[in-house]
Amino acid sequence: MAQGTVQVTHTGTSRWRRRTGEYASLAAALEAAGDGDVLTVAPGTYRENLVVRRSVTLRGPEGSPGSVRIAPADGVPLTVCASAVVQDLHVEGQDAAAPALLVEEGTPELLDIRVVTRSAAGIEVRGGARPTVRRCTVDNPAGNGIAVLDGGGGVFEECEVVAAGQSGVAVRGGAHPRLERCRIHHASGAGLSATGENTAVEAVGCEIHEVRGSGVQITGRATAHLTDSDVHRTTADGVTLDTDAVLTLADCRIHDIPENAVDLRSRSVLTLTRTTVRQFGRNGLSVWDPGTRVDANQCEIFDSTGDYPAVWVSDGATAVLDSCRVHDVPDALFVLDRGSRADVVDSDLSQVRNTAVSVSDGATAQLDDCRIRDAATGAWFRDHGSGGTLNGCTIDGTQTGVIVTKGADPTIERCTVDSPAEAGFYVSAGGRGSFLGCRVTGSGGYGFHVIDGSRTTLKKCRTERCARGGYEFAEGGDAAPGTGPVVEECTSDESAGLEPPTAQETAVVQQASQSPGLLGAIPGQRTTEQEPLIAAAQPAQPARTSKAVLGELDALVGLESVKREVRALTDMIEVGRRRQQAGLKAASVKRHLVFTGSPGTGKTTVARLYGEILASLGVLEKGHLVEVSRVDLVGEHIGSTAIRTQEAFDRARGGVLFVDEAYALSPEDSGRDFGREAIDTLVKLMEDHRDAVVVIVAGYTAEMERFLSVNPGVASRFSRTITFSDYDPEELLRIVEQQAEEHEYRLAPGTAEALLKYFTALPKGPAFGNGRTARQTFEAMVERHASRVAQFEEPTTDDLTLLYVEDLPASS
Repeated sequence: MAQGTVQVTHTGTSRWRRRTGEYASLAAALEAAGDGDVLTVAPGTYRENLVVRRSVTLRGPEGSPGSVRIAPADGVPLTVCASAVVQDLHVEGQDAAAPALLVEEGTPELLDIRVVTRSAAGIEVRGGARPTVRRCTVDNPAGNGIAVLDGGGGVFEECEVVAAGQSGVAVRGGAHPRLERCRIHHASGAGLSATGENTAVEAVGCEIHEVRGSGVQITGRATAHLTDSDVHRTTADGVTLDTDAVLTLADCRIHDIPENAVDLRSRSVLTLTRTTVRQFGRNGLSVWDPGTRVDANQCEIFDSTGDYPAVWVSDGATAVLDSCRVHDVPDALFVLDRGSRADVVDSDLSQVRNTAVSVSDGATAQLDDCRIRDAATGAWFRDHGSGGTLNGCTIDGTQTGVIVTKGADPTIERCTVDSPAEAGFYVSAGGRGSFLGCRVTGSGGYGFHVIDGSRTTLKKCRTERCARGGYEFAEGGDAAPGTGPVVEECTSDESAGLEPPTAQETAVVQQASQSPGLLGAIPGQRTTEQEPLIAAAQPAQPARTSKAVLGELDALVGLESVKREVRALTDMIEVGRRRQQAGLKAASVKRHLVFTGSPGTGKTTVARLYGEILASLGVLEKGHLVEVSRVDLVGEHIGSTAIRTQEAFDRARGGVLFVDEAYALSPEDSGRDFGREAIDTLVKLMEDHRDAVVVIVAGYTAEMERFLSVNPGVASRFSRTITFSDYDPEELLRIVEQQAEEHEYRLAPGTAEALLKYFTALPKGPAFGNGRTARQTFEAMVERHASRVAQFEEPTTDDLTLLYVEDLPASS
C-alpha cells in the first residue's frame, strides 16, 4: 500500500480544462492518467509493481529528492513501456531474476533516478526501447548495473554505477547504447562489456575504475568506440578483446592496471588514436593470433611496473605503431612466431631497460624513420626465419645497436648507431642480415662485429671514432668453409688497422666480384643469383645417418612418448625398405602425421628431425622442412589459394611440408572462407605426389581434433596422431640448464631450486610457451645478470658466468 497520495494533473486541449485528482495508489493514478498528464507522487514508500504504459510524467515532489521509494517485495518495481518522463524516484528491487527498472518500449526520459537494489540488473533496456537516461545512479551489488539487451539502445548521460555484482554496463544481443560522461566503478565483473554480432556501444567522456575484472571487455563480433575516456585501477586487464571484436579508442587514458593494459585475441581489431597507456604490470599492448591487429597512431605507452615487454605481438598477429612513443619500460616491442608482424613508423622507443625491439621465432618487424634511445639493445633479430627491415632509423645510447643471431636475416638500411658501449652492429651464431648505407659513430667497441663466419652483407657502410675498430670479422670454430661476410664500398675514419676478410672469406667473395675495395676483394649485395656460385665451391654436405638424427631426437628434453612414436614409425619404414630389398611384400606405411599440443613443445623441431630421418632412409630425396601456416596458403580471391598451396607444396618437394595451426584452414564459422580450397588442393597434391612430400599438420589438441573430424578427406591421409605434452617444471629446468651450458653460464647454488619453484608457479594457460618460456626465462636471466655485473669494475670469471636467484624474472 502507498504511504502517500498521488496527485494527477490531467491535461486537456485547453489550459482552462486542466484538472487535478488525487489517488491512493500509484497503480490507480496510472490507470486514470492519459497521455500528457503529470503524476506528482507524495513522499512515501510504495510497495507496488508499476507499469507505465502512457506518455505521462511520473515524478517525485520538487525539492525532496529520494523521498519517493518504489519498493515491492518481488518482481520488477518499475516497468516503462511508453515515451514517458520518469523523474526524482528512488527504486528498490529484491528479485534476483528480474531488473529493478525495466524499459521495454518507446523513447522515455529517465531523470535523477536512484536505483538501490539486489536484482539481476539495476536498469535494463531491451527490444525497441530508446530511452534518454540522465543523472541516474545504480547501486546493485548482486547483478549488472545497467544492461542493454536484444536490440535496445538509448543515451545515458552523466549516470553512475556505484556498485555492481557483475558487469557495470552489459551490452549484448545487437543492442547499441551511447554513454556520455558516465562513471562506472566497484563492479565485480567487467566495467563495460559488449558481446554478440551487431552489438555496439559508444562511450564519450566516461570513467571506468575500481573494477574487480577487466575495465572494458568486447567479445563475439561486438563493436565499441571510446572517446576521451579513462580506464584505471582494475584487477584484471584494462581492456580485453576476443573473437572478432572491434574497438576504437580515441584520446583515452588507460593506467594503473596490474595485468595487460590492453589484451586482444582471435581476429580482434583495435584502433588507438592519441591514447596513453601507462603503469601496467604486464604488457601495455598484448596482441595474439592470426588476423588480430592493432593500429596505434600518436599514442604513448610508458611507465611499466612489471618485467614484461610494453608491446607483445605473437601467434601471427599484427601491430602498427605510427608516430607513437614507448618509454620507461623493460622491453619496448617483442614480435614472435611465424606470421607475426610489427610495422613501426616515425616513433620513439626510449628509456628501455633491456631490448627495444626483439624479433624471434620467424616473426617480422619493419621500422621506418624511428628513434631508439637509451636501451641495452636497440634491436635484436634472434633466430632463423626472423627478419624485417630497419629503414632510416637512429639508435643512440645503447650497449649494442643491432644484434643478429641464429640465422635471422633482416635488412638494415640507412640506419645510424651513435655511441654504443659495445658494438654498433653485432652478428653471431650464423646470423645473416644485409646492412646497406649504415653508419656507426663513437662506439666503445667495434662498429661492425661479425663472428662465427656469419654470412652478412655490408654495403656502403661507414664507421667513425670506434674505440676497438670499425670492422671486425672473426671466424668462429663452427664456421663452415665458404661462409663469411660479403662487403662492398665500406669505409672508416681509421687510417690503419683495418684488416681485410680472412682468406676463407676472400675465397667466397672473389667468385662474385673482382673489384677491390677498402676491405679487400669484396662483392656487392648478396643476391639469389650469387648463391649457386658460392655453393658450387663447397663439397656436398654428407647426410647424417638415421642413427645420428635419432640420437639428436633422444637428446631433446622430455617428449618420451613422442620419441617412442617416431622410433616405431622409423622402424616400420626401415624394415619395410629391407623387406622390399629382399623381394618380400612390405606393409604400406603412411608417413603423413598429425602433431597436437601446445606451443613450444618441440613440434617444429621433431618435424625437422623426422624429415632428416626419412632422407637418411632414402624415403625422401632431401628431407628439408618447409613450414607454412594459413597466411602462406590462403589467398584473397578465388583461385589464388590453389596457386599458393601448390607453390608451398613445390617448395617442400623431396622434404616435409609442416602446416602449423592447420585448424585455421577450417574455421568453425567458415562462411565463404577460402581455407577449404587450400585443404582440397593439399589433399589432391598428397594423393598425386604421395612419394614426393611428407605432410605434417600441427596445432592445439582440441582444435586439431575438430579439424580432423570435419575434414574426413584430410583425416584419411594421415597414419597417426602424435601428442606433444606440456613440459613439467623439471623438464623446463633442464632446458634452462642446457641453454646455460651451451652459452657458458652456470647456475649458482640455489638457483636451480628457485627455477623449479618459478616454473611450478607459472600459469599454464593457453599463452604458456613451454620450451619457449624456458628459453625466454634463460634470456631474461642473462639480461638481468648483465645489468648486475656491468656495475662491477673488475668482474671475476664466477661473476661473469654464475646466474643467481636474483637474476630470475619476477613471477607474474
